[in-house]
Amino acid sequence: MAGPEFIVRVATIAELSAVDMLDILELRSRVFVVEQNCVYQDPGPEDRHPATLHLMLHNIEGKLAAYARLLAPGVDGNEPAIGRVVNDPDQRGKGLGKLLMGHSMQQVESHWPGQPMRLHAQTYLEKFYRGFEFQPVGEVYLLDGIDHVEMVRTAAP
Repeated sequence: MAGPEFIVRVATIAELSAVDMLDILELRSRVFVVEQNCVYQDPGPEDRHPATLHLMLHNIEGKLAAYARLLAPGVDGNEPAIGRVVNDPDQRGKGLGKLLMGHSMQQVESHWPGQPMRLHAQTYLEKFYRGFEFQPVGEVYLLDGIDHVEMVRTAAP
């Protein structure tokens, strides 16, 4: 249970139903492609990787409210990565971003303990991710038409 209004679920690609995957892709498309006007290939090979974890927060009606993709070390870099972090626009303002990141970091630590975590943050969210102890590394770069910065959180002792 993720809280009084949300249920958390973590699954590999093999554990997702077709409906789960369609819900994930619909949410990612609604926000990243339509709202943010990005054109990119989705899904990508990382989604199909057997070690990738798909973290979903569903509201009490069962609708997908938030999602993050958790990549194992070696899938996209040397350390585990959190990506495709997205909230349903209709569910914003309920603290889902913090809830989603908290669960994402817990899952990364549980599955790949003692390793740093990485993410590619849209620059307007840098302050948000700093709140979870992620620090920028490198320069700002353009990805899918939006400024991003790579951020890393050192491993927990």
